[in-house]
Amino acid sequence: MSNTYSSVGWNNFKKSYDKIMLLGIGLIVSSFIGLQLVLDSNITIETLIIRTTSLTAVFLLHFILIIGPLSRINPAFLPLLYNRRHLGVTMFVFAAIHSIFCMIQFHALGNVNPIESIFLSNTKYLSISQFPFQVFGFFAFIIFFLMAATSHDFWLKNLSPKIWKALHMMVYIAYGLVVLHIALGILQYEDKLVYWILLIVSFGTVAGLHLWAGIKAFRWIRSQNKFLVENGFAEVCTVDEIPTDCAKTVFINGQNIAIFKYDNKLSAVNNVCRHQMGPIGEGKIIDGCITCPWHGYQYLPENGQSPPPFTEKLETYEVKLIKDIVWINPNPKPEGTFIEPVKIIQ
Repeated sequence: MSNTYSSVGWNNFKKSYDKIMLLGIGLIVSSFIGLQLVLDSNITIETLIIRTTSLTAVFLLHFILIIGPLSRINPAFLPLLYNRRHLGVTMFVFAAIHSIFCMIQFHALGNVNPIESIFLSNTKYLSISQFPFQVFGFFAFIIFFLMAATSHDFWLKNLSPKIWKALHMMVYIAYGLVVLHIALGILQYEDKLVYWILLIVSFGTVAGLHLWAGIKAFRWIRSQNKFLVENGFAEVCTVDEIPTDCAKTVFINGQNIAIFKYDNKLSAVNNVCRHQMGPIGEGKIIDGCITCPWHGYQYLPENGQSPPPFTEKLETYEVKLIKDIVWINPNPKPEGTFIEPVKIIQ
């Protein structure tokens, strides 16, 4: 991750990922072009480009949307997830070509601004069978543009993971708009049942996989929660409730505990400084160490030990993170005991 706009680092995995991606897209595009030419030998180049780019963009969008649930259902699909943003940007390029050619062919030849024409050329907004479906495509394109433009880690860092995640979750709004765009377009211009079958099957696949993954995740979370309760853990808060490089303090079973969030990790120590019983949890992580707000005494968050040559030590506690819920085991480990920090998955 970078907080400056630096070029993408192309490691061997990314290169292999993109080679396979481009090869697959090349096969899809060539297949679509060949099919269109077979079905309509008189098709114009403009129409061929519009249809091929739209079909490719829609295919990639569905593929992108099923990667997430497939990865949760079976970890074997995780390699597809690691550079999914490359697929997203590529999908946007095809959507952009489709949108530009549509705007040129259907809205740029009159005396009305092309964008205005999208909204005003057909004003039957109260009709289902004649609704101006291009409006849905326009708003979907805006969302895809925002996602593609903020795909670099520069934006992830500077927008904050929470805002960046919320922005990119809008892909589901865009997907709904695309489905409406296609459905209303079919309703107005196509009479072949196969188009409805393809739309329903593709939508059902995306929805079904998300539902399956959600049920599996719910069952896993429920079993994990039961396991944690049976082993003495207590639910504390959501991970977002803990400020970065700061702590949340809790009293559980007579234990005064400070849970720190730092470097996308969580660790817990006793909340009482060994110097003059200062409130450790009101301090911050400075130079990798928990720093007491009273007199600056420092402790390593993962083991509660003061860095050499100092010898003060704090009790440490086991932390678990289930989805976004932080759990703590209030049974303390001996002073200075190392506990592997819990990683926060963005």
